[in-house]
Amino acid sequence: MAIPTSRAGEAGTISINTEKCDGCGLCVRVCGDNQLVINDGVAEVSVSPLFGCIACGHCMAVCPNDAITVTGRTLSAEDLFDLPPGDEAADYKGLVSLLKRRRSIREFSDRPVEPEVIQKILDAASTSPMGIPPSDVNVLVFDSPTKSWEFVKDFSGLLAKMRWFVSDWFLALMRPFWGKANDEMFRNFIKPLIDIYTGSVGKGENVITYNAPLVMYFYGSPYADPADPVIAATTAMYAGESLGLGTCMLGAIHPFIQNGSRARRFREKYGIKYKSREGLFVIFGYPALKYRKGVRRTFASVTYN
Repeated sequence: MAIPTSRAGEAGTISINTEKCDGCGLCVRVCGDNQLVINDGVAEVSVSPLFGCIACGHCMAVCPNDAITVTGRTLSAEDLFDLPPGDEAADYKGLVSLLKRRRSIREFSDRPVEPEVIQKILDAASTSPMGIPPSDVNVLVFDSPTKSWEFVKDFSGLLAKMRWFVSDWFLALMRPFWGKANDEMFRNFIKPLIDIYTGSVGKGENVITYNAPLVMYFYGSPYADPADPVIAATTAMYAGESLGLGTCMLGAIHPFIQNGSRARRFREKYGIKYKSREGLFVIFGYPALKYRKGVRRTFASVTYN
C-alpha cells in the first residue's frame, strides 16, 4: 500500500547496509510510518508499516553512518546533499528584515528578469515543504510581458463569457445558499473586478499581471495538499525579494480557470495540467519605484489555549 500522488503510485524502497548500521535507532525515531525497527542491534524494515514509505528521506538524512538508502517515488541517494553550515543560514533578524522589506509591487522597470534569476527562484521554491512527497506542485512560467499579455487577453475573453455568474439574477438566486459574506464578496469585489479586468484589456491596458516581466503560476494536482502550491508560491515570492525583485501575489486569476468546459479549454491551451483546489499567480520584476516606509500588519486574532 502507498499514498498516491500524480507522480508516484508505489511505495518507496528502503535498503539498509547492516555492516554500516550501529543500531542507534535515529531512523526509527524520525520515521512517521512505523517503517523501521531495531532488531538484534541493527535497523530493519518493519513488516507492519502504517501506509507504506512515502520517500520523505528522513531516515536517510538522519543516519550518521550512511547506512540507509531510499529509492522510488522520484527519490534516490543522489538527491542527498550536505546541509549548509549554520552560520550561512539567515538568523531571525535577517529573516524579519527581508519580510518587512517586501511590499506588493505592481510598477516595474523595463528590465527583464534574467534566466539565471528565474532558475534561482524555482530552485528556492522547490525546497518548500509539502503534504506528501514527491511534490505535486506544478509551475507555469511566463518570462516576458509579451507572453503574459497574450495570456491576459485570453483570460479577459474567458471572463467576458462568464458575466452571467455575477448577474443580478444569479446573485439573488444564490444568496440563500452561500450566505451574506459570499454575496457581499461577489457584489462588491468579484463583479466590479470582472468589469475592470475586461474593460482595461479592451483599452490595451494590463491591470491583471501589470506588464510584469515574469509571471509564475503555482498549482497542484487532484492528489496535492491544497496548501502546497500556496506555500511554494510564498517561498518563490520571498526568494524574488532576496534577489532584488519586486513581487506581488495575484489571487483573482486562479478561481476563474478551474470550472467548466471553457476553463478546461483555457487550461489546455496553456499547458495547465490539472484543476487545482488552490493556486496562486506571482508576478516579479525590478521595481520602478522605491518605497521608503513599511506598513505594520496584524492578525485578526491570536488566542492562547
